[in-house]
Amino acid sequence: MNLMLGRPKLVLASGSPRRLALLNQAGIEPDALRPADVDETPRRGELPRACANRLARAKAEAALKSVQLDDDIRGSFILAADTVVAVGRRILPKAELVDEAAQCLRLLSGRNHRVYTAICLVTPREAFRQRLVETRVRFKRLSEDDIEAYIGSGEWRSKAGGYAVQGIAGSFVVKMVGSYSNVVGLPLYETVTLLGGEGFPIRYGWLNTATVG
Repeated sequence: MNLMLGRPKLVLASGSPRRLALLNQAGIEPDALRPADVDETPRRGELPRACANRLARAKAEAALKSVQLDDDIRGSFILAADTVVAVGRRILPKAELVDEAAQCLRLLSGRNHRVYTAICLVTPREAFRQRLVETRVRFKRLSEDDIEAYIGSGEWRSKAGGYAVQGIAGSFVVKMVGSYSNVVGLPLYETVTLLGGEGFPIRYGWLNTATVG
């Protein structure tokens, strides 16, 4: 196992600034970032929970191949995650176009939806450990002015469901049941406990404050 300052290394299989910031919030600093380039298109008839689990595993496997080729980080822990926003069985896209974002917001307006984040941890022995976290969210009824103003902010780009709860869209939320950090993109309590349970050194005093909401 590679060591740095007497501890095992951690590779984050993501280029998401949000996931990195959440890990930093818990006092965890990855030693390397290895964003995984995988096709995130849901399979035909695939349910939201299954989609999130499959993609998190695929990202972890892709990152593992990269890590195995790098002497500096070979034998590291690898953390991957995938977030899916769904209304019923319908998986909403990671919006890249204005029309996609607007359609997502109109669908979410005044309704309940669920946010699933699957996390996949690869241990230094290359064992895979997975967790899935679900948060229920309800949006207020959005006016066309609300939608147009949010589209103008640009915060929706590349976000599952066409919104980022940590920004302006936080004001759309009427009710949330579950982990707030899960909706941002990484359920901190589950991530920290999973890492700690596999021997990654964690300051356990943070466990009680790892999630908000």
